[in-house]
Amino acid sequence: MDDKVRVSWERFLHPETLRTNLIVASIYITAFEMLKDSIIDRIKDFYSSGYDREKGLIIDDKYKTEVLKRDKSPLYASLYWLKENNVIDDKDIEQFNKIKECRNELAHDIINFISTGIKTDPMPLFNIMVDLLQKIEKWWIINVEIATDLDYADEKIDEDGIIPGPIMSLRLLTDIALGAEEESKQYFKAFKEGTKKI
Repeated sequence: MDDKVRVSWERFLHPETLRTNLIVASIYITAFEMLKDSIIDRIKDFYSSGYDREKGLIIDDKYKTEVLKRDKSPLYASLYWLKENNVIDDKDIEQFNKIKECRNELAHDIINFISTGIKTDPMPLFNIMVDLLQKIEKWWIINVEIATDLDYADEKIDEDGIIPGPIMSLRLLTDIALGAEEESKQYFKAFKEGTKKI
């Protein structure tokens, strides 16, 4: 048997390797969807002018003229809006393109990733993706949510101490799915203990 074929089958059939690769791929794709939602939905919410029970968010016409006019893709139109508002820069958009390319490889060629790997290692890009998500989410929290909340008008905010909800969710996800057996069970144990008191 050819060495490449043998290694591919070993990688595919080894239970621990297979499990880990499937988890890595699913966490990466999940994190990408969270980033994409943050990029598009935060801006959409910003331009919303109300809520209709049947139609959902009522989006102001300015969303079309100030955001969607930038690109035919709402995702890239939103990225360019974020860049123009100094939330991200050209390097972030360049990194986003690499992150997206890797996501597409994982989503469309999962069998190849599991058996032989893909041309891009998702782990370094995963960390870059989390940093980008944190950068965008923190900007919204500091410059929109806190800045427009009168309760924080005279408060000194520890910006380094802000941990956005999506980042907390990703930490939980990675700790539980990829952590050591005992560590990954701690969240569940703490949750069960906490719910006993309610």
